[in-house]
Amino acid sequence: MPPVHRSVVYEWLRHDKKFPHVWCPGCGLGVLLGSLVRTLVNSGLDKNRVVLVSGIGCSGRLPVYVDVGSVHTTHGRALTFATGIKLANPDLTVITVMGDGDATAIGGNHLIHAARRNLDLNAIIVNNLNYGMTGGQYSPTTPMGAKATTARYGHIEPSFDISALSATAGAAFVARSTVYHVTQLDKMLSLMLQKRGFSLVEVLSPCHTNFGRQNKLGSQVDMMKTYKRDAVRQERWEKMSQEEREGRFSIGVLVDRDHPTYLDHYAEVCQRAARLREEAKS
Repeated sequence: MPPVHRSVVYEWLRHDKKFPHVWCPGCGLGVLLGSLVRTLVNSGLDKNRVVLVSGIGCSGRLPVYVDVGSVHTTHGRALTFATGIKLANPDLTVITVMGDGDATAIGGNHLIHAARRNLDLNAIIVNNLNYGMTGGQYSPTTPMGAKATTARYGHIEPSFDISALSATAGAAFVARSTVYHVTQLDKMLSLMLQKRGFSLVEVLSPCHTNFGRQNKLGSQVDMMKTYKRDAVRQERWEKMSQEEREGRFSIGVLVDRDHPTYLDHYAEVCQRAARLREEAKS
């Protein structure tokens, strides 16, 4: 991705919003905000034709800072609102920003069916392994055995793999990156915007204030270092044994396929209905 001049970046930010942002010092959401803005600048998109939709949670604040059409919706319903916006105006580029609890717990059903329908939407899911905004309760991605305010003696449920779930449900594009791998994150978001169909990027981001503190993982810097240590490029991951993969995770493009979108099928139905009406008149 080519470098972006600072003045151009500010054209995509809302100047009346107070900076620095509201997130905890060291939170990866600030990194994601920068990555998304750089991606939008380089995309060549008209910012008046871009809509950012978020739900409730730490990530829900992100669209407030970006100077595009934005909708701050209810918990777990970001993809539902995004679906309505896209169907009402298919020419818009619609991006949802959600957290792991927002997207895979109360919003899990919407995530599955958005991927199944292959709606032409872009989904960014920030995975910090807990409900960070409301005190550190466990979420569907909290690792088994980890502590949370609602699992004081260790979490006893297996966790969701967001990327695998989305891929299996039918998403056209699925990628995973971290807020440590910023250059790669920029690239993954750019590929997401270029893809037609339901495109999702899972972004691993540390919550040192709640998850890290409860699990004695150290500072935000220490948690960032675990991404450097444990992340494996997808090309290498595919060649690793199950034993070598233990305790690690893959990053990069996980799924990239082409199949008709919901809007394609909808257009076909409209054409068929119009043809049948004409035949009925004759």
